[in-house]
Amino acid sequence: MRKDIEIPTIEKVHIVAIKEWDTDFLAQNWNVYLINDREDIIETVLVLSRGSNKDIKTSTLRHGLKDIAPKTSAKVELITDEVLGFTNEYLVTFFAEGKLFERRFIFEPNSISESNTKLLPVMEKEGVFAS
Repeated sequence: MRKDIEIPTIEKVHIVAIKEWDTDFLAQNWNVYLINDREDIIETVLVLSRGSNKDIKTSTLRHGLKDIAPKTSAKVELITDEVLGFTNEYLVTFFAEGKLFERRFIFEPNSISESNTKLLPVMEKEGVFAS
């Protein structure tokens, strides 16, 4: 029975961190975005986020992003400097092509830094990809 279950792989959907100017706090802060680089809409997008270090765990947050159009992005959350040294995990689920997709994205400790930025698809900005 298990061999009959199809688990589709997610392609062209990314979790990224971008350093941006925050007008509320008047500072540069890292924000996490989901990028839909697919040619179709992804529906009922849910993102679960959590972080952990050796002895410390953050709260688990759930973000309902609804539907995301092709070749667009949606902001997930602000990620504070205090947790950049943690392993930050993002579990993304959505519907597309009549199927349920799921994938875990991870930012390794201290991987979110300006030295690791690359040009991001769709947004045309510099940012860090989660693996």
